[in-house]
Amino acid sequence: MSTAKKILGNTAVQVAGRGIMAIISIIILKAISGFLSVEGYGMYKGVYDFLAFFGIIADLGLFTIAVREMGREERDRHFIAGNIFGMRIALAFIAMSLAILAAFSIPAYKGSAIPIGVSIASLAVFLAIMHGTVSSVLQVELKMHYSTIGIVLGKLISLAWMMSVIFYFFVGTPSNEAFYQLLLAGVIGNLFAFCFTFYYVLKYTPMRPRFDASYWKEIMISSIPYGIALVLNMIYFRIDSIMLLWMAGPKENGFYGPAVSMLEILSVIPVYFMNSVLPTLSKAVKSNKEKAARILQLCFDFLYLLALPMSIGLFLLAYPIIFLITQPEFLSKLDQGVFGSDIALQILVFAMFFSFLNSVFTYSMVAVNKQNHLLWINGIAAFGNVLANYFVIPVLGFRGAALTSVLTELFIFILAFFVSRKFITFKFSRIRLLKACFSAFIMALSIFALKEPSYYWLNMENFNIAFLSFIGALIYCSILLITGAIPDEFVKKIRMRSGLNY
Repeated sequence: MSTAKKILGNTAVQVAGRGIMAIISIIILKAISGFLSVEGYGMYKGVYDFLAFFGIIADLGLFTIAVREMGREERDRHFIAGNIFGMRIALAFIAMSLAILAAFSIPAYKGSAIPIGVSIASLAVFLAIMHGTVSSVLQVELKMHYSTIGIVLGKLISLAWMMSVIFYFFVGTPSNEAFYQLLLAGVIGNLFAFCFTFYYVLKYTPMRPRFDASYWKEIMISSIPYGIALVLNMIYFRIDSIMLLWMAGPKENGFYGPAVSMLEILSVIPVYFMNSVLPTLSKAVKSNKEKAARILQLCFDFLYLLALPMSIGLFLLAYPIIFLITQPEFLSKLDQGVFGSDIALQILVFAMFFSFLNSVFTYSMVAVNKQNHLLWINGIAAFGNVLANYFVIPVLGFRGAALTSVLTELFIFILAFFVSRKFITFKFSRIRLLKACFSAFIMALSIFALKEPSYYWLNMENFNIAFLSFIGALIYCSILLITGAIPDEFVKKIRMRSGLNY
């Protein structure tokens, strides 16, 4: 099997798994939002947003660095994996301890369920970090289906625990104890996912923590710029939710949460894809710059062709999507001057579109070991994001936070594009991008025309989004094929004649 087929297959497995987890997450969102209400859900989301800052400190980009180092095959893979594992254990323990201390020290959280909630959920985040660490071995081996199965089964266990809390043990009584049990469900699920994945990792490497001081120093020097860049990335990605909770209260964050959760589900697609490409790309940049440039061009084409229809579809179907995944109280009532989660989703889809494309440029800098440039790019973006949120949240609430996110992603897109081209000169087919825009335009017209009448067909009502999504995807893909917008390598893959010959 060609490397391209393995990469696409590895990505497809992860995306399929993410699709299953998305369905599970939507069920969880629907149940929790109905059980806790807008304010309660705002607190639940706030706990994980708060921990995300500390979790990224424990990450420091070590997963991506580990994949790159093992992909280069310059050192013993067991040695690399073991030392990365040891580093992540130490960093995760320190980060989660700091998170708990911070939660109990913040005056705004005193008297609420958030500090104890953070203490419980920190275990779930710690286990998620450990799972991601051991999964780096499977990523290099292009065997991520084991990790994906573990995550899906763990998510199902969490779902079962949550459903028992909501519909059996605490029916109609969303107390603090019930809130804590919902968070505990994540701990149990992540524990299973880690143990399951760790078992299969042992088939490829004797995974155990190593503590080689000289190698730790070497990796830290390499990873710290990228890690700080990820911290800054997390600031501009998550700070809006934290600032909403502080400045506008849990209700505004509750409206914002479902839209952010939807995009979080989808935003892992470019991460999975680029992590699968990274080992091959890292080799290519050392031996054949032309091949590396072609790989990046195909990556950009793939993510552009994927992000464009997704963004348009989410924008057009935001209201029925939010209706199905939450409760009526989360929806806009414009005649009453109430802006709901559907408005947040319509704004944030533009941020998602740019974030898909940004991943190509950021990973290209990692591949050429120039991740230090991400530090100042994300630093400027984070500072601008915090400053903008400070002024717009008191006036526009979550709408201001969403608009700020869009502008931040656009800024990073422009800057990362020009910086990455200094190291790898790759080109784009303007004709192909225009053909994709035309295809998406026809798709949008079709969805818009069918949206209202399909609501009444067979009593589908808001469930017509399944029909509209299918029709939209069919129209979009058909026009792409007719106009020749899909790269030849992808067409060959689709027809099962051959794949990319890296």
